[in-house]
Amino acid sequence: MTKNVAIFIYEDFQLLDASGPITAFEIAARVEPGAYRLTVMSVQGGPVASSSGVSIDTVAASASAFIDTLIVSGGNGSRAAMLCPDKIAFLHNGAAKFRRTCSVCSGAFLLAAAGLLDGKRVTTHWRRAEELRQLFPRVRVEADRIHIRDENIWTSAGISAGIDLALALIADDLGEKAARRVAQEMVVYYRRPGGQSQFSALADLGGDATAFSPLFEWMRANLAEPLTVDRLAERMAMSSRNFSRTFSNVIGISPAKAIERLRLEAARERVESSREPIERIALATGFRDPERMRRAFVRHFGQPPQAIRRTITR
Repeated sequence: MTKNVAIFIYEDFQLLDASGPITAFEIAARVEPGAYRLTVMSVQGGPVASSSGVSIDTVAASASAFIDTLIVSGGNGSRAAMLCPDKIAFLHNGAAKFRRTCSVCSGAFLLAAAGLLDGKRVTTHWRRAEELRQLFPRVRVEADRIHIRDENIWTSAGISAGIDLALALIADDLGEKAARRVAQEMVVYYRRPGGQSQFSALADLGGDATAFSPLFEWMRANLAEPLTVDRLAERMAMSSRNFSRTFSNVIGISPAKAIERLRLEAARERVESSREPIERIALATGFRDPERMRRAFVRHFGQPPQAIRRTITR
């Protein structure tokens, strides 16, 4: 049955937040003919200008047909949009009718303003995560994730993460194989290196984060070794205390969490791309104990390594 996917936009939305998912679902509808019907909507209908000045024509929300999945774009205009009673009323009243309600980047602020994220685990762009946490203290913000699903609410990180979100939604509907074909057509990672974490991207950002880029490369090359804070601090010619504080402030997560994410990145790639025994992967990536690696996989990916491998090889 064809699923109606609606992209909800507003003045000064981020163009890629909308066009990324639109493209993914467009290709999915070619991979699986008839799988999706796409609609771009706004409260008022008509052309809506993005922050780049490029406009997209929209259907008025009141005139829309049944919606299976709603995806709310983020962008510079999200601050004004979350204060608009008409936009928030549409999201609040319509959520019970949608099978899935999703956001890209700062679109999470609109969902939160509509009361849809209370008690939910969510993510948004790392730069706005603390603002979301402060404005909506009942929302459980996880700043280092690419996307999160909590029941029928799906949220994703900044801008290009909307593509990751769309691929996850497609996999949920059509299966992993179809989603992989879409990713191949788009020439993007089906699951980007770094698992579902924003921190790998942060390490490659400009500004202060670039100071840690050589350290990240060294860490990736030495995952099997003990990576203590003292050892990392020594490589950065910093005291352990100053290193931990500076790293957490710049990267957004603690050194321990970063190390675990790097190990998860390497372990998942090997689980998916090889028949290497799980025990050997655990040793090579620094988890050492397969049970420890299994718990980390379940915590971050929702399933153990063996289940991920079975899914990939079906």
